[in-house]
Amino acid sequence: GIYKGVPVSVQGSGMGMPSIGIYSWELFNEYGVENIIRVGTAGAVADNVQLRDVVIGMSASTNSAYASQYRLPGTYAPTASWNLISAAVKAAQAKGKAFHVGNILSSDTFYDDADSLADWQKMGVLAIEMEAAALYMNAARAGKNALCILTVSDCPLKGLSTTAEERQTTFRDMMEIALEAAYSVN
Repeated sequence: GIYKGVPVSVQGSGMGMPSIGIYSWELFNEYGVENIIRVGTAGAVADNVQLRDVVIGMSASTNSAYASQYRLPGTYAPTASWNLISAAVKAAQAKGKAFHVGNILSSDTFYDDADSLADWQKMGVLAIEMEAAALYMNAARAGKNALCILTVSDCPLKGLSTTAEERQTTFRDMMEIALEAAYSVN
């Protein structure tokens, strides 16, 4: 479609790093896409992150082995592209929406038998999701831009969650922020 005269494409990316890894690699490397902004839901990890808050993922820690394919002699720190972060922050401020910018966790596990969220919370992680780290790595490797913008759907450490209907009908802010960010970088 078109947003304010700028072409945009919307596509599902599946669930997890292997899925978004395939889609983003092909978009960056076979279709010439320069910017990918993932929108999705997340679980709050930090105490100050509440239901329905927007989280802009500046970096994405992970428990995945996705980075092993690059044969790096250390631990890679996947980060979003500054131009997209800056544009998203400006868009969120213009909307007057509560938002947070910082480190998120891209997890390979949805049901965590190790119960590790409290450990990630100690390290300042804002929220947990399942795709951003692979997206950020693929963008870095391709020399392209990526960002993850999330809406908090639940607070697992507090036992709080939104309903399926709320998730379907009220999580528009992240989408509007993403569209504005995409528009402003073109």
